Amino acid sequence: MIAIHYDRHGGPDVLAVVEEPARDLGPGEIRVDMRYASVTPLDWKLRAGLLRAHFELTFPKVPGRDGSGVVTEIGPGVEGFAPGDRVCVMAAPASRGTYAEERISLASDLVAIPPSLGDAQAASLVNAGLSAHVAVFAAARIEPGMKVLVHAGSGAVGGLIVQLLKHAGCEVTATCRAANRGYVRDLGADRVIAYDEEDFAALSDQDLVFDLVGGETHARSYQVLKKGGQLVWLVAAPIVDSGADRGAEHGVTVTRAMIADAHEPVEAMLSMAARGEIRPQIADVLPLREAEAAHRRMEAGEITRGRLLLRTG
Repeated sequence: MIAIHYDRHGGPDVLAVVEEPARDLGPGEIRVDMRYASVTPLDWKLRAGLLRAHFELTFPKVPGRDGSGVVTEIGPGVEGFAPGDRVCVMAAPASRGTYAEERISLASDLVAIPPSLGDAQAASLVNAGLSAHVAVFAAARIEPGMKVLVHAGSGAVGGLIVQLLKHAGCEVTATCRAANRGYVRDLGADRVIAYDEEDFAALSDQDLVFDLVGGETHARSYQVLKKGGQLVWLVAAPIVDSGADRGAEHGVTVTRAMIADAHEPVEAMLSMAARGEIRPQIADVLPLREAEAAHRRMEAGEITRGRLLLRTG
């Protein structure tokens, strides 16, 4: 079985392609033949050692927060899954990840894929979909007709937030680079602000802002909100307070979207995609053996439209 691992923190070149022996299943364990693994910002930041204060890794580390595959074997005591089931896989940041041809998981790590949804589409919706769903429906207070600004509207999470807000009846403005303006309009945004050509700070009277960028973007977002508005932030990493909470100063509420693996948001996003209510966005698909190239592209900021995937099977 082929897997990608690294035995120390460092650049993309620490990623190695290795052969690993298969092992027997224990009670409650499920063997999944992986088909796709998504490449997330957290993957390269963990590898680079930027998150050592937050996640203690055991080396060698197989990266990957999520993916999709097919159940091939179940261990004693497993209920709810059977060989042949198509599933999404969730992996905790410090656990053995999904950059592998095979992963042994627990039932709590798996979500069934609707029949009408492809494996690649499903893989693109796990962590990104979870993050978007939690931000919109748990952290934010949304109502139809609200004016909402979404930063980084072309990314894997931002693009899904744009779609969820439009489905909920909101008036959506999104920021992105000029090259992605048409792409974000196609996702449903009512207005697109190219941050390399325009200043989003010219906006006013927004009910809600989603900040997926942090730093100066966060600090300048307060001024576009109306009194009583809300700023929801989720920044992948390095994990820092996205600027001091200046909510009281501006008369707005500041909320961090707390992202933790859970079945319900992922199931909801998969169901919405299966019904055609949202469109999964895939930036590119590379072979598993090209994980190093995938990390280089991600770290260089080249992946700006949807989720980058590795084809694992």
